[in-house]
Amino acid sequence: MSSRTRARGAKAAGIHTVHIPRQRGRRAAQPFVVVVPERPSLAWEAAGWVGRMLWRHRGALAPTSLALLALAATGLLHAKAPWAGLVLAGLAAGPAVGVLLMQRRRPGTGTVLAWRIGLALLTTLALAWFAAAAGFGPLAGPLGLLWLLIWAAAQTAWLIVRRTH
Repeated sequence: MSSRTRARGAKAAGIHTVHIPRQRGRRAAQPFVVVVPERPSLAWEAAGWVGRMLWRHRGALAPTSLALLALAATGLLHAKAPWAGLVLAGLAAGPAVGVLLMQRRRPGTGTVLAWRIGLALLTTLALAWFAAAAGFGPLAGPLGLLWLLIWAAAQTAWLIVRRTH
């Protein structure tokens, strides 16, 4: 690109400056400078706005990110190794064992016990979905609806816990 059409100095985002050289017949005439602003499309503006909102509220959307990651991971796992669902099925009992061990070490009553049991149940259900989705496919049968219900419950619990602390 020649130096006549290239922007000079610090470039502003989205603005192109085109310098037209002097006409040969006039010695004192200044060159014309044409500034053409480049406006982004409406779709680009909307995508930028959505991206900024997601970035600003990224802490509140952590369960959503994990749910989408789990959906993609189970799809890949099902495509590459559908037998992995059998291996992962044993992990579903882990949260129940964890609650029993926690109750033995640090006994809780009332709302503490209710939250422990609720979160263990949600985690057990999520791990069971992960194992079933890895074996049968993430959207096979009722697994898609189950994924949506688990995501909604996890997101709701996450927002409640974040508000109280």
